[in-house]
Amino acid sequence: MILPVTEAADPCIADFRDVRERDLVGRQGSFMAEGEVVLRLLVSRLGGANSHRLRALLLSEAQAMRLADVITALPEDVPIYVAGQKVMDQVVGFPIHRGILALGAARPLPEPGALLDRLGDRALVVAALGLTNHDNMGGIFRNAAAFGADVVLIDAASCDPLYRKAIRVSVGASLVVPFARVMDGASAVDLLKTRGFEVVALSPAGREPLSRLVRPPRVAALFGTEGPGLSDAVMAMTRTVAIPMAAGFDSLNVATTSGIVLHHLSGV
Repeated sequence: MILPVTEAADPCIADFRDVRERDLVGRQGSFMAEGEVVLRLLVSRLGGANSHRLRALLLSEAQAMRLADVITALPEDVPIYVAGQKVMDQVVGFPIHRGILALGAARPLPEPGALLDRLGDRALVVAALGLTNHDNMGGIFRNAAAFGADVVLIDAASCDPLYRKAIRVSVGASLVVPFARVMDGASAVDLLKTRGFEVVALSPAGREPLSRLVRPPRVAALFGTEGPGLSDAVMAMTRTVAIPMAAGFDSLNVATTSGIVLHHLSGV
């Protein structure tokens, strides 16, 4: 279903119009992904019982020619809108040099307990608590995918991993790593402990250095927002770990922290 678009006002591509403004108000169960790497990853995961659904593509003419193999692999009912670069820029509201936008319908969020119950005797879980920065959220999902984390839990205060920028920063990892929402940090810790996880909270105030942490079979690593970090209540419920840093500086970026910790826990 390759459909040419010659005018930015074409009602068929209304869902792609003014992308940044739509980012701000939210897409109510849909998401917008951009770029070739993310598109190929998304297409490779279509069709599963718990997969996202691709609703439509908007491609520049140049990208439509390059992505013939991707287009061939798509379900027949997915419309593929193709526009000249100038028209595409007018549609989305800014110069989109990648020339690739994919509109998807998000799979329903699983219940967190059920998601954890599907894990085996050896499992690695990430919990992101109070993360409101989409770059950090995307970075944590990218690291989770790179180091084989099984699940990411996010609390109610955290931003949406399927926000366009978070998807882009994660290089599509937030589309493929299973995640679920919990109410807050305390409920996440309770949920994990009842399922036999050792829960490790990362903080500059941690009581032991990361180098001394031997990977338990079932382990969950908790990361808090930059600045305030994890709450005292959550820290009191968990094993607290710190990454030693140079004297006089204790502000490691949370996404970077997750990469260091997950590499340590993964044994890669």
